[in-house]
Amino acid sequence: MAHFDTLPNLDPALFNIPSPESLGLTCNDLPSPKILLLYGSLRKRSFSRLVVEEAARLLEAMGAQTRIYDPSGLPLPDAEDASHPKVEELRTLAQWAEGMVWCSPERHGAMTGIMKAQIDWIPLALGGVRPTQGKTLAVMQECGGSQSFNTVNQLRILGRWMRMLTIPNQSSVPKAFMEFDDDDRMKPSPFYDRIVDVMEELMKFTLLTRERSDLLTDRYSERKESAEELSRRVNQRAI
Repeated sequence: MAHFDTLPNLDPALFNIPSPESLGLTCNDLPSPKILLLYGSLRKRSFSRLVVEEAARLLEAMGAQTRIYDPSGLPLPDAEDASHPKVEELRTLAQWAEGMVWCSPERHGAMTGIMKAQIDWIPLALGGVRPTQGKTLAVMQECGGSQSFNTVNQLRILGRWMRMLTIPNQSSVPKAFMEFDDDDRMKPSPFYDRIVDVMEELMKFTLLTRERSDLLTDRYSERKESAEELSRRVNQRAI
């Protein structure tokens, strides 16, 4: 149930909560969709973190379970073993989630290294399990200057590489430092409304595909491999 006192920018009369019934699905007793949110800055006042915090509030108002991963302390890929606690935490959350939100600042015309490091630490496969395959993804970015779409375009490429179902809608917040008040809450604006749109669409796609992702991503080439063969192949020592 949405708590509109924590979402002052919303018009309750226009805020729709996607449900299996509204999407023409048979009502079931599945738990709330699980969404992992990643952001790409370590600054004390990280605007990409503030954006995903707003997104998480919206997702929770729509009935989702959310987790926001803190990348502080995550080592560079290959600088530490995968047993590093921050790596294990990230991989556990990636397996837990049914969908994800990725939001990065744009730096030098691209996503940040912090954002890329998080995605690089999530493997295409863990044993015989692909932790991101068939899961939904929403991509967003924030900019220090004028609006750009370089980062969301790059994130889409990564989402495809990770075999995720990236939703059509996306968000890009220009001059992000002007879009948040002194309490670190996003001000009412078309940019906020777009984030509402993106989260609503993510919920719809997650509800539509959550019980069908195995079917949608079932591949002939993978059916030729036994689970044992697949595990042996993907866990080869890196050369």
